[in-house]
Amino acid sequence: MSEFYIGIMSGTSLDGVDVALCEIDKASLKLLASYEHPFPKELKEEVLEHIQEPSTLKEIGEMDVKLAELFAAVVNLFLENNSISRKSIKAIGLHGQTLWHEPNAAYPFSMQLGSGSVVAARCGIDTVTDFRNSDIANGGEGAPFAPAFHKEIFGHLGEDVGVVNIGGMANISYLGKEVLGWDIGCGNVLLDTFMQRSQKKPYDKDGAFAQRGEVIMPLLQAMLKDDYFTKTPPKSTGREYFNEAWLDKYLQNFDSLQDANIQRTLLELTASTIAKEANRLSLKELILCGGGAKNSFLYRRIQNLCCAKVSKSDAHGISSDFVEAMIFAWFAYKRVKREKISLSSITGAKKASIHGAIYAF
Repeated sequence: MSEFYIGIMSGTSLDGVDVALCEIDKASLKLLASYEHPFPKELKEEVLEHIQEPSTLKEIGEMDVKLAELFAAVVNLFLENNSISRKSIKAIGLHGQTLWHEPNAAYPFSMQLGSGSVVAARCGIDTVTDFRNSDIANGGEGAPFAPAFHKEIFGHLGEDVGVVNIGGMANISYLGKEVLGWDIGCGNVLLDTFMQRSQKKPYDKDGAFAQRGEVIMPLLQAMLKDDYFTKTPPKSTGREYFNEAWLDKYLQNFDSLQDANIQRTLLELTASTIAKEANRLSLKELILCGGGAKNSFLYRRIQNLCCAKVSKSDAHGISSDFVEAMIFAWFAYKRVKREKISLSSITGAKKASIHGAIYAF
């Protein structure tokens, strides 16, 4: 018997809150409705400030509740606009907003804010959250989680298919005999960061600004030698690594660079690191999803650099905009059913785990 779950996701790009209503049973998963709510500008600035600067316990506690109030308001708006009864929803799968991800520290952890208690109380629906720390507790990276879900929805396409989600970070899933996956590195994060700094725009629509520039090869080659790109999987990353300080570390060795040339080089960095992993895996098809898949120039550069056929998840009946929100609807389903998900070949966890904590309404 199928049940209805809501997945809610706000990624490292902080451009929106994605909501996906899914109908799920043992044999299938179907996206019934979706909604993207703009991330409030002031709250985005607060989140970025907490990531970049030291914060007090009071500030972190308040941010946990502020984000939860946002997530709950978005879910309630979604239910109202679609005339959906909250009683029909089995659970909400809430990823939360990542502020820090450090699985290789002396005391490893991953911090996603957005109180499950508050969301459950405001929405009147059981809420599942804190998905990543069980994997870390069992020796894993705590990310990426997408490959397990990608196998669920794209596994019928056969082996040697890859899926890349291009959000703030880019992660790849390899759907071979064994499911593999890791964070490739920066997706949109450096592109958006530099656009905001140099052009006072939130992002470079269709890579239009990047197309006005040329690749600065010495800068690109220097960035490609970064330790993260040469590290072998399992590996995961986030804004705590790829950020404005990371970019400035490389830019300081170059004088008088035109902004368009920097933007073009950053786009090539994202495209080339994605294509390198796809070519190394000898994929027959690479499926793109996430916000970066909408950047037409980035899409073309990945096509040009990849040996595999490149497509968008939309071509396979899965919305490229809402794949990540769907992931956490599915993870909530698995948690409610107490079904373990094996991520060992992906994150390096020692065993399969039941992921997430349930906050009952």
